[in-house]
Amino acid sequence: MKDYVIELVSKETGLNAKMNAMREYLQAYALKIMHDEGVFRTTAFLGGTALRFLYNLPRFSEDIDFSLTNKNEKAYQFVGLMAKLKQEFILAGYNLSVTYNDEKTVQSAFIKFDHLLFEAGISPHRKQKFSIKIEIDTNPPEGAGFETDIVNKYFPISFLSYDLPSLLAGKIHALMSRKYTKGRDFFDLGWYLSRWKDLKPNIPLLLNALKQSGWTGDLPTEENWKTFLYRVVEQTDWKNVKQDVENFLQDPKDMEVFSKENLMTLLSRE
Repeated sequence: MKDYVIELVSKETGLNAKMNAMREYLQAYALKIMHDEGVFRTTAFLGGTALRFLYNLPRFSEDIDFSLTNKNEKAYQFVGLMAKLKQEFILAGYNLSVTYNDEKTVQSAFIKFDHLLFEAGISPHRKQKFSIKIEIDTNPPEGAGFETDIVNKYFPISFLSYDLPSLLAGKIHALMSRKYTKGRDFFDLGWYLSRWKDLKPNIPLLLNALKQSGWTGDLPTEENWKTFLYRVVEQTDWKNVKQDVENFLQDPKDMEVFSKENLMTLLSRE
C-alpha cells in the first residue's frame, strides 16, 4: 500500500499537487478502515473532505470531519478506533504515530507518518512528518438530514453523510461564526452557489449551530440567508482568501472565477 501512494505521488508535478495527492490517498485509506469498522452506522461524514469525496469539490481538504448521528449513544470507542487505524496503516507498510484527544466534545487525532515525505521525494529531510487529522463532534447541533452514498475513490466505501442542505448549513455557520478568514470556506460557497442555483440550507440546523456556538446577532431565515453571507463576503480581504486556498486547488485559475465580485453577484441574485 505504501508503494502505491509513492507511485501515485511520482506521477504529479509540483509540490502542492504531490502533497495533495498523498493526503487524499491517506484520507481514503483511513476512511476505508473506518468503514470496515462500522463507524458509518452511527457517524456521519461532513465538511470539505466530504464535499470532495461525495460531490467532487475541485479543491483538496486537510481534515476529515465527522459527527455522531445520535449524541446520546456513543456506538464506538475513539481510543479503540485510533488504535485500529494505527494497526492497519502499519500492516500496510507505513511508519507512524497517532496522537489524540478524546476528552473534548470534538474528539480529534493526528496520524503522523514518518519518512513518507522523504521516501516520496517530496522532502530532503528524512525526519519530516506528514499528518492527516480526524475530528468527530460528539455533541452536534440538532436538525441535520442524512443520506447514504457509495463512493469508489481508491476504495469502494458506503458513507453515511449529511445531506446537501445540511452540508451547506455547516458551511454558512463557519462563514458567519469563524473568528479568522479561512479562504476555503469562501471558495466552497462560490462552488455551492454556482453548481446548485436553487439549493437552500437546512435552516433549523444552521440556527441550532449558531446558537450552540454563542451567536448573539440576528438570525438568518430561508428568505434572507444570502444577505448575511453577502455582508461577510463584502467585508473580507480577498488577499487572505487567496493565500489560504490557493495551495489546495486542483486548478489555481479557479480563483479568477470565484472572485469577490462574482461571489457577491451570486449572492445578490434571487
